[in-house]
Amino acid sequence: MTILVTGATASVGRLLVDELMSAGATVRALTNDPARAALPDEVEVARGYLGRPSTLPAALDGVDTVYLAPLPAYVDGFVRCATEAGVRRVVVLSGEPADYEAQGDPSTWHYYRIERAIEAAGFDWTFLRPGQFMTNTLGWAPSIKAEGVVRAPYAGAVQTPIDLGDIAAVARVVLLSDRFNGEKIAMSGPEGLTPPEEVEWISKATGQEVRFEEQTPQEYLDSLAPAIGLETAQWLLDGFRMMAEHPMKPEPAMAELTGRPAVTYREWAVANAEAFTRAR
Repeated sequence: MTILVTGATASVGRLLVDELMSAGATVRALTNDPARAALPDEVEVARGYLGRPSTLPAALDGVDTVYLAPLPAYVDGFVRCATEAGVRRVVVLSGEPADYEAQGDPSTWHYYRIERAIEAAGFDWTFLRPGQFMTNTLGWAPSIKAEGVVRAPYAGAVQTPIDLGDIAAVARVVLLSDRFNGEKIAMSGPEGLTPPEEVEWISKATGQEVRFEEQTPQEYLDSLAPAIGLETAQWLLDGFRMMAEHPMKPEPAMAELTGRPAVTYREWAVANAEAFTRAR
């Protein structure tokens, strides 16, 4: 059985390739940049990209199962090509907000758009739904290095950040077993943390003082919208607000499916301390 891993150059997809290879799986990796991906010699490389549907028929030829990276704008093209290729099963990297999105206007769908398209196409499916990534806080690095400060809204927002390696480990288990067909698997790190608590762990990991300054919602929008657009900034702000009003709770999927504990934010901060450390 050949498994196609899309988005195999970086992030979860690249880690997943190593997870599957260590389990003895037959892996084909879809990547635009094989040299940058630095894939193991045993991996079959398919040069391409989900955003270029013309590259998908060759990549999907003979594939039974696909790990689908989240690229909602191109999911319809993927569905068409995967159906024509006879793909049986699709494991989607979705996200925790999918059910919430489903209640809103279709123009706002992101994760739910992918899930809906895959389910409607008739594939066997599993949806992986992690919440916040620990790597999201790497976005704080410039202000930490420059000023020793993190600015964010809703200091009381409780999230359960997850390590990318843990997502890949769960995906490996799911891809190698049909017993998860039809499941929506919520995933998280092992603890609930507020932004000030995350900042404290970064401070301890670097051995340098880092302080947290709470922004008003408008200050957050004013600082972020010029870079990413008002709509995206508002979407992120709404997420912080929801986590303040409805604190997230840890999900047990990582430990239950892999048999090992999830990485803590403290462990992640120590491993990534260099990214936040100011020049002395």
